[in-house]
Amino acid sequence: MFRSHHAFGVAMFFAISSCEIIPLPSPQDQMKIHTPEVWKAATSAESSHIATHWLEECHDPKLSSLVREALAHNQDMQAAAARLRAARENPMLARAARLPRINAGTSGSQSFTSDTNPDRYGLNLSASWEIDLWGRLRDLENASVADFDAAVSQFRAARLSLAALTAKSYANLISAAQQLQLAQETQASFEKNLRIIERNYKAGVPNVRALDVQLGRSNVSAAQRSSRDRELERDNAARSLEVLLGRYPSAVLLGAGDLPPIKQRVAVSIPANAIERRPDLAAARARLYASARRADAARKNLLPALSLTASSGQSSTSLANLLDFDSLLSQVTANLTQNLFTGGANPAEARAAVERNRAAVHDFSQLALEAFREVETSLATEHSLAAQETFLRKEVEQAALAERQSERDYSEGIEGADILSVLESQRRANNARSSLIRLRNERFQARIDLHLALGGSFWARMPQQEKIIQKKVTLCLPYLP
Repeated sequence: MFRSHHAFGVAMFFAISSCEIIPLPSPQDQMKIHTPEVWKAATSAESSHIATHWLEECHDPKLSSLVREALAHNQDMQAAAARLRAARENPMLARAARLPRINAGTSGSQSFTSDTNPDRYGLNLSASWEIDLWGRLRDLENASVADFDAAVSQFRAARLSLAALTAKSYANLISAAQQLQLAQETQASFEKNLRIIERNYKAGVPNVRALDVQLGRSNVSAAQRSSRDRELERDNAARSLEVLLGRYPSAVLLGAGDLPPIKQRVAVSIPANAIERRPDLAAARARLYASARRADAARKNLLPALSLTASSGQSSTSLANLLDFDSLLSQVTANLTQNLFTGGANPAEARAAVERNRAAVHDFSQLALEAFREVETSLATEHSLAAQETFLRKEVEQAALAERQSERDYSEGIEGADILSVLESQRRANNARSSLIRLRNERFQARIDLHLALGGSFWARMPQQEKIIQKKVTLCLPYLP
């Protein structure tokens, strides 16, 4: 009875005598995003929905093929996948801390000088186990699992970004190829005009001066220079896309055809859970939960810890006798420890863990605000570019009419028509056509940015390749009760 009361008194002493146990606020492990019912930059005229499978909406088999190739062969993505496979081992390491540790060692000696000292063999076993009294180790395991969840979300975010970057690079290549084609057509038109000007000048046509010939030749040289510049831009766009695909940047990839068409405008009311599907927000939410569990673990580290240790040893001149466990000497020890004084290290770590949790809360809030900003900016950009394209198409139409009229007036020798009017009309028409190519590319990329801002996936039906990759990164972790 005395020993029982004595042991209880010692335990109570360790539990209440520590001067380092301090009250700390409970950490916050989750946070709700308050999404507005209607986005400020949306208009009432919009009715279509934001799809989660924006890649398939493009109806461009070549683009889908390029995205699959990038996901399979991009070097940065391969490195990210390797880091994710390494990260998925961390929860297992954290879980191992909750289990007993068993070590075994053997020894042997042999005498070559005397028969009185026979060979001897030894076997030693030891085990240790920290009893998770307060759930500190469970908190650390849960934090590690949350870290892996965050890593998976970050990997998905990287894949989504790579798909979007590939689509944008594909659009840049098509746009650069169209700009090159326009420059070549402009050069051919200027060369044709120059031949007409030179023929009329040699024929002595009235109002055709040597200045007209010089300006025509200058125009042709400028068009030739522009063609070479556009060709370089096209090759650079091809090289950028080839690197994303994991190919050698040889600039052999061609950007043929037109950009995928932009579908109807987006919906005014976007579901509240649309933005919550963003993988970066999912990663931030997991990091917030992990910080809360680590803060709990740091607070529990101020409490007493209970551990069990056991050791056994046997020495014999016969190797077979080592397996006679009845003769092994065994000892089991229980240790109850409490940090009475660590120079303030443990309380400081607990306070720091709580503050890191608060920082994670603010990080998550800031990331949510940035997500809102991206959605609003993308919607506003969508409206602005759509309106600009309407005006620009009219500008292209009128500039083309003016170009043809000025060329006709000049070729027919109408009074007041001169080469400067022709050159100015050609410049306006070509600039308008070039601006329309650039604007359509901007609209396509702005729509991708909107899908990214809302966290939309790029495939509605997961292809077989995607299923294989998904299986590789998904880990079902065993949990202790």
